[in-house]
Amino acid sequence: MQNSSNTPAGFRPAGKRTFPLNADQLEAAQAWVDFGERTPSKPRMASSVVLLKDSPTGLQTFMTYRPGGSPLGIVAFPGGTIEPADDDVTDWVGPSPVEWAKRLGTDNVDLAKRHVVAAIRETFEETGILLAGPDASNLVEGVSGPKWMKAREAIAAQDDTFAALLARRGLALRTDLLTPLSHWLSPDFAHRRFDTRYFAAARPVNQQPTLLSSKGVWGRWASASDILATRSTSALGDEIGQDRTVGLALGELVVPGVEIILEKLAAARGCIAYLNHKRPINEYRPQLVTAAGEDFALEVQASPASEGAACRER
Repeated sequence: MQNSSNTPAGFRPAGKRTFPLNADQLEAAQAWVDFGERTPSKPRMASSVVLLKDSPTGLQTFMTYRPGGSPLGIVAFPGGTIEPADDDVTDWVGPSPVEWAKRLGTDNVDLAKRHVVAAIRETFEETGILLAGPDASNLVEGVSGPKWMKAREAIAAQDDTFAALLARRGLALRTDLLTPLSHWLSPDFAHRRFDTRYFAAARPVNQQPTLLSSKGVWGRWASASDILATRSTSALGDEIGQDRTVGLALGELVVPGVEIILEKLAAARGCIAYLNHKRPINEYRPQLVTAAGEDFALEVQASPASEGAACRER
């Protein structure tokens, strides 16, 4: 088996991969084994967005620290769970919900719509990047400043809804700016489980990400190659500087889905090529295994994908 911590930056081996468990996962895995395997808890539906931009050091993505025991990882891309109010969003341009269901490989059109809405909403909440505009050809501009931050805070606190915000400002979701990437389920033994759809989107040229005032701790554009080059060290965890991150290597900070996406970003030749690459929407189900003697690990069947060339921002 290929251990992720020993994988060179940008190298993406196919076949079975093993990934370490963090402290919370180890406790849950031990309980799963000690008390006998049982019916897994029902996963919550979630969406996560890989924001992208080109740089002299290669493709960059916006990553954030996630407080609490998020199943998306301690460090992750913007994202979160689907909410009931996501059904209220009706202003929509780009591929239809029916087309999105096809792209995501599901027969459930309503669920596909919720995943897309949640992806754009969570990205707006956590970063201020808003993939919406007055029509199919334009994006909203000037989404920074106190008024927009207040709107983000209200949506995050559920004092307002994303649908209401869009309606007040005459905006429709630009679903054409999202690209589906992959489908990940939390392992069976986890106390809190997510069924997560990962998407990608280029950073709009007229928008810059900012952390949510009430919750933001750490977040920045990160070169996938640079992150992977120090994956076996605690460089990233030490930079974040939280009790839950100091001294931890990349594999202890992120879930396997994030690490594998970073590998593919590092191997890509540009943003446009990565977004335009035709890829199957693989469903990944990490399995609990023992590695290096009696240590628990997660095993994932990973497959490589070729990526393309040069990029421009939208």
